[in-house]
Order: sequence, then C-alpha cells, then structure tokens
Amino acid sequence: MPNITLPDGSVREYPESTSGEAVAASIGKGLLKSAVAVRVDGELRDLTREIDADADVEIVTRDSDDGLELLRHDAAHVLAEAVKELWPDTQVTIGPAIENGFYYDFARDEPFTDDDLETIEKRMKEIVDRNETIEREVWNRDEAVAYFHSIGEVYKAEIIAAIPSDEPITLYRQGEFIDLCRGPHLPATGKLGKAFKLTHVSGAYWRGDSNNEMLQRVYGTAWANDKQLRQYLHRLEEAEKRDHRKLGRIMNLFHFQEEAPGAVFWHPKGWSLFQSLIGYMREQQAEAGYREICTPELMDRSLWEASGHWQSFGDHMYTTETVDGRHYAIKPMNCPGHVQVFKQGITSYRDLPVRLAEFGKCHRYEPSGALHGMMRVRAFTQDDAHVFCTAAQITEESIAVCNLILGIYQGFGFDDVRIKFADRPEVRVGDDAVWDQAEAALLTALESAGLEYQHNPGEGAFYGPKLEFVLRDAIGRDWQCGTLQVDLNMPGRLGATYIGEDGEKHTPVMLHRAIFGSLERFIGILIEHHSGKLPLWLAPVQVKVLTITSEADDYAMEVASALRARGLRADVDVRNEKISYKVREHSVAKVPVLFAVGGREVETRSVAIRRLGSRRQQVVLLDEAIESLVEEVETKSA
Repeated sequence: MPNITLPDGSVREYPESTSGEAVAASIGKGLLKSAVAVRVDGELRDLTREIDADADVEIVTRDSDDGLELLRHDAAHVLAEAVKELWPDTQVTIGPAIENGFYYDFARDEPFTDDDLETIEKRMKEIVDRNETIEREVWNRDEAVAYFHSIGEVYKAEIIAAIPSDEPITLYRQGEFIDLCRGPHLPATGKLGKAFKLTHVSGAYWRGDSNNEMLQRVYGTAWANDKQLRQYLHRLEEAEKRDHRKLGRIMNLFHFQEEAPGAVFWHPKGWSLFQSLIGYMREQQAEAGYREICTPELMDRSLWEASGHWQSFGDHMYTTETVDGRHYAIKPMNCPGHVQVFKQGITSYRDLPVRLAEFGKCHRYEPSGALHGMMRVRAFTQDDAHVFCTAAQITEESIAVCNLILGIYQGFGFDDVRIKFADRPEVRVGDDAVWDQAEAALLTALESAGLEYQHNPGEGAFYGPKLEFVLRDAIGRDWQCGTLQVDLNMPGRLGATYIGEDGEKHTPVMLHRAIFGSLERFIGILIEHHSGKLPLWLAPVQVKVLTITSEADDYAMEVASALRARGLRADVDVRNEKISYKVREHSVAKVPVLFAVGGREVETRSVAIRRLGSRRQQVVLLDEAIESLVEEVETKSA
C-alpha cells in the first residue's frame, strides 16, 4: 500500500501499486489530460510505470519545461517512425530534443527535399491520429545488437554495442517502430498533439566526426499547443527579417569571405559603429575607475602553460613555431597579459583594487559548422577587464561590476536581463577549498546586491566560478553576453603578488569582467534587437540631407556642414532622383533622420524632417533641428 506524497505536502494512500497515470486520474480529469510524465523521488519516469513503494510524486504536465522537452523527444521518435514507413531502407541513428525543438539524423542516399518534409509531416500527424501505445521494454545488450543488425540498422547497433554488457538496454516500441532510448516517453503517440513543424535539413557527420559518414539531419520544432507553435514560427519570421548578416549588407556595414572564415571585414560605416561602442565603453570604464592597457596578441607558449590555458584550451588556440624553435600562441583571451602588467613594480594593499581594461583582439578556433555571421566568430575584440583586489574586497567590487553591466545594458534598450551563477566544472585547476571560497564570495555579492539568479551547475570557467548575464531581445531570444568570474587560481599560477598590511607578499584575487563580451557579437545582437534601426547616437550615418530640386544643392551642402560642425555624422544626396525614391532608399538603409530641402526650405533656412519608421514630416528651422539632434545624441538614449 504505497503512500504517495504530492508537491503540496498532501499524502494519498493506494491499496496496491499504482502509476503516475492513475495518480493524475485520481486528482482530476484536467490533470490527467495534460499529464505527460511523472517524477518519482526526483526521477523522471513514464506515466505508466509502476510505483510500488512510498514515494514523493509530481505529475509533469505538457506545458512545463520537462514536459515540453518530453514532447520534443517524442516528436523526434514519431519523425523517425514516419521516415521508416515512407522510406524503409533509410537507417535511423539518433534524435534528441534540443532548444525549441528536436532533430533526427538519418543515413539515406537520396537527399531530403522540401516536398519530402511536407510528406513526412503529414505522416507524423497520421501516426498521432493512430494513437499508438508507446511501450517500454528492457533488453539484454547483445540481443539488442543482434536485433538491430538483423533489420539493417547498423548505426543503432553500433551505439548499443558501445554500452557496457552488464547494463540493461531500454527500447521503446510504438506500432511497428522500435528505438533505443532511456526514456521517459508519452503513454501513446496521440498525447503528442499536432503542434509541431519540420523546419529544415542539414548535413551532420556520424558521431560528430568529420572522418565519418555524412548523415542528413531533419530539424523540427514542437510545442505544447498551436498558439505556442504559431508564436514561435512568427519569431522565426521576425528573426529572418532582422538577420544581422542581411541588414549588414543593406546598411553597408561589413562583409565576410571564404579567405578569412570567422573574421569580419569592416566597412567605413560599420567601423564607425564599432568605434562608437568603444568610445562609449571607454567613458563608462573611466568613470568606474578602470585604466586602459594594451597587451601583445602573440605570446610564448610557456605563459599559456603557466596560466593553464594550454592544457584546458589548447585545441582552440592558433599556434606557430618560429625558425629559432620557439612556440607562440595568438591569444584567445587577455587574462595572462593583464597579470603581466599588474606584476610590474611593487603593489601595496593600499593600491588595491587595481582595475585594468583592454579592447583586446582575440582568436579562437571554432569548427567551420559552428560559425554564424558575427554571432560565432574566430577573430573578435573583447571589452575585457580584470580587477585585482583582496579577498575582503570581492563582494564590493563584484556588486560594482554587476551594477555597471546592468546599467550599460539598460542604456542599449535591454531591460530584461537574467543572471546565471555557474559553479565549478569537472575539468578545472585549483583545490576545492579555493573553489569553495570563490563560489561563496560570488554568491554573497549577488545576495548583497539583491539580484535574482539561476543556478547553472558545472558551467564555470576552468579557473573560477562565474556570473553569466543573459539579454532577452525584442523577439524573445536569449543572448549570453557579459560575465563576471572570481579567480583565486590564475594570479598565483602566474606569480602575481601585492604587499599586505603585514609587510608580507600575498596573492591577489582576480575578477575577470566582460560586458559586451565580443564587440562583434554584441553589434550583431544590437542590429537584430533594433531591426537595424539603431539609436541615433550609434547610427553610422545619423542624418542624410536629401535635395528635392537641384536649386537646393548648395543649401544641402551647407546643412551637412552645419551638422558636422556640431559633431553629427551627416551625408548629402544631391542625385537627380525623385525625393520619394531617395526617401525609400535611405529608409531601407536604416538612416535614422532624413532632412529634405527644396526651394521653400532654402528661403526659410529650414529642413523637412522625417524620422525612420514614421510617415510624418515636420518642417523645422535649421538651427532648432540641429540643436534637437545634438541633445538627443548627448543623452545616448536607446
């Protein structure tokens, strides 16, 4: 007679063994309808699995995070079943749930087409309508290997053969389809619903190894209901419109080319935007007590070995050997160089904290398939800074960094910022006692600042725990940008010391801090967040002066000169084109302010102002118009 304790603390007694499905049914029809799995003493299980002892039980519903992941996993299995029914010779490999959806990798000679995706999706909906029971089976490993070989599924057999022979193998059967899986799964395919859609196909190497066969990966998205699916597909449409690569071309900011994969070719307008960001950050950092430095991009291997980067990060570093036999690495990060600057001369405890900042050019090798415009690059500029302080100063300095980061994000129009606390990873340097101290200090700072955070276990840097600052953009996507890390390891490894109040040498604490993270990536995020309509102070061309008639050409030049004299970035368009054509062209190029001038404006020394995104036009005296724009730029408003 198991006693089932529910999340609200209530206890229900059952006369014999029960199941999550039965518990949900006993609570109410509504809960049973939305139930997709059950958590028993913390373990996620199938709804239909037996519960034969006292347990803490929580019913998992389709709209919860766990429930949504389960729906996506089941959608992957239904996808595989559909493909096998349509093309029996196709081999299935793996198919997990991923963020916002799922995928399944298939071995098939013929490439999948867009028409094929429609056919597969139709068959998936038929499988949902069939409401096939999904049954969990436990097999012996060798029997499972033999079975999958017998039906021609050599990839699946290879996966199973790699599992230790003494481990039970769980397979899930739905209709005629059977697949290897730990589970849990839905009780039947009908529970999946039809709020899913196949989105695209890409290539993927078997087991992620480029030496292996190329498979076809079919991607899809799945949600708890049709409304959520429609909202997600709308976000995809918006993301396509806002794609920074497309807008970068339209706005003539930058380009990429094969000869420099993962690196940006900045055009004059894009470089203006880049420099505006650096200028803004310089102002903020100077006000916060940072001093800017510059360290070499190429440094000897020995320094990277001493810091621990060579051992933990070597596969991502670009290296070279010179004719005299020395090994160098192009820096993937700035930290060791900053320690070298700190070490010059004697530092007293009275000098701490020392705050050093750099806009450092870094290079990291990323696989070709991972590169994505400016969001994932190999060459980038970090707005990196390091604070050298005493252990007693960690909390105060961490609070100051958090406030600086959040204030800067707000200035760019990012009001929804999440903080994640990432603690020690499996592969790390330093003793556990040191990690305990660093993690406790960072948590104390969060709590002292009154900041909410999520726990991100095991995702800290190899040298210390960190805070990750995640921005939510205008269409609901999350971007991890800023970081703050407490490092009690690297300063000691690199021999950094200060003279304490006792006259002895002590090792400083090192806080690693980035706000934009990568300037390239932050610019990509900014472009997509604002859909190219950058705040006036950031726009590469802030004002375009357009002539309505040729008699206004000289006045247009005078207007542009007056704008530039007040520090505004202005250009002139005196082409012999209709004003409507000019307005449309420069609006597409996302110029925030257009000044149109014709004969009337020449006589009255005025301009007709049109703001990007507005059809309204306002005629204003030239001096007033310029003064208004100067004030707006000075506020640096988002």
